[in-house]
Amino acid sequence: MLTAIGNVMRELHQRGWITTRDGNVSLRRGDSDILYITPSGVRKTIIHPEHMVKLKFREDGSLDVGDSNPSGELHMHWLIQKDATRTRAVVHAHPTHIIAAVYRGFDLQEICSQFPEIFRYTRVGPTVGAIPAITAELGEATAEMLGVGADGSLSFDVVGQAQHGVCSVGSDPWSAFEHIERLNHVCEIVLASGVSPGTVGDKAALDDE
Repeated sequence: MLTAIGNVMRELHQRGWITTRDGNVSLRRGDSDILYITPSGVRKTIIHPEHMVKLKFREDGSLDVGDSNPSGELHMHWLIQKDATRTRAVVHAHPTHIIAAVYRGFDLQEICSQFPEIFRYTRVGPTVGAIPAITAELGEATAEMLGVGADGSLSFDVVGQAQHGVCSVGSDPWSAFEHIERLNHVCEIVLASGVSPGTVGDKAALDDE
């Protein structure tokens, strides 16, 4: 799965969903006491297993970071991963159409309710408000919108982050990627359709134009 992280990062870059040094991915296998996360400030197009930062969970649930150089979004990943009991991958990226849809005022949950190709496979949570990147506040709000439970459960698979990006969770890096892919595809369709926020699913609004 560590190899898959690099492959996902390269796919994100190829699609224009991150720039060279953007984005981050973490992986925790089962209830292992090891968290793997992408390093900070490194070109994500050259990520391979040997580049991953390996952190150990202490008995109190905190992470022993030492002198390592993990992603600046480590706090967000930790909050989502710390109580996981099954293998979990977390992917954070900046997909163009998702960010654009939120910026324009669309409710991601509302628009996704119109498209079975996403709601059958991906649970889209409430959008995180506009909060500065690499802050504890962003991590806490993202974990809250994903519905992270103390038992390691999740209410949703993916959430948008206003003026910033998206955070997705899956059983492996590619599963998390696919949640982003589905959501971005729906956002692209909605933006191309010409509907305005508040008229999603209202065919009459389109017929009058």
